Amino acid sequence: MKSDTGIALVDLDEDGVDRAFRADVLKGLRQRPKAIPARWFYDEEGSRLFEQITQVEEYYPTRAEREILEARGAQFAELIGPGRAVVEFGSGSSVKTPLLLEAIDPAAYVPLDISGDFLRESAAALAEKFPGLPVHPVEADFMRRVALPDDVVPLKKLGFFPGSTIGNMVPRTAVDLLRSMRATLGAEEGESPMLLIGMDLVKDREVLEAAYDDGEGVTAAFNLNLLTRINRELDGTIPVEALAHEAVWNDKLGRIEMHLRATRDIDFEVSGESFSMAEGETIHTENSHKFTRRGAYTLLLAGGWTPVERWLDAKERFSVILARATEQREAP
Repeated sequence: MKSDTGIALVDLDEDGVDRAFRADVLKGLRQRPKAIPARWFYDEEGSRLFEQITQVEEYYPTRAEREILEARGAQFAELIGPGRAVVEFGSGSSVKTPLLLEAIDPAAYVPLDISGDFLRESAAALAEKFPGLPVHPVEADFMRRVALPDDVVPLKKLGFFPGSTIGNMVPRTAVDLLRSMRATLGAEEGESPMLLIGMDLVKDREVLEAAYDDGEGVTAAFNLNLLTRINRELDGTIPVEALAHEAVWNDKLGRIEMHLRATRDIDFEVSGESFSMAEGETIHTENSHKFTRRGAYTLLLAGGWTPVERWLDAKERFSVILARATEQREAP
């Protein structure tokens, strides 16, 4: 498949299925305990369900981050400066993006997302809102380096990674992603890109668990939609009704974990391969790590980014951090 820029970005097999999706699902179902990377939540329906999650009462991160973006525009403009291409990683519906674009006078906007149809719909709406701004949607897996459109390559760049998506990854993977972002933004070509990133904060267990298991059941539908996608795209026979959503705080690892727990013994197939789950067994579908300031800074530094400034919402639930690509050094 190719993006609107003509660059081949997603590796599809002869049946039109993303090879990486198939490989990750089969690998995850073979292992014990079973686990599937959270990035595969975001087909078109998954993306729409996530946008609904951001509206439920219990899910505070979107409101807290939006508060910061609304309140700190002048500081963003001063520290970031005008004329940068904003490259948003995992743009989704880009609902927070206008707040940033209005503040910093960018030269271009490049939304990257793995959900192509949803990406193009959102990019078109944003292009209409900012008619003088070049918008270049790129359908891509941003977990690895992405080739940006030719018109964007020579521009100074600001990476934008809101929503604390970085918390979905174990530290090793998060560091790898931060390094790949650095490469995508051109740090290896002598540029000095910047990164504006959201990171959720450690807080009371009850608040965290409610945020990922809302009373309306939207998060449960979002989690279960992953199974529906597997059945549709990978010829799966998973009995979706036999699995239930759960969200628990793992204090030792500092993260909320989402699982799909089998409510009875089940057998099923995916891409012609047979699997089984005993009652009570789970598929681990998402982590959402929560950070202290020290932990957030350590992660960014390990990924090649030096923190510049940090902002919190009024209730100190969420943080937005501005960082600059760290110059490569041999000395400590």
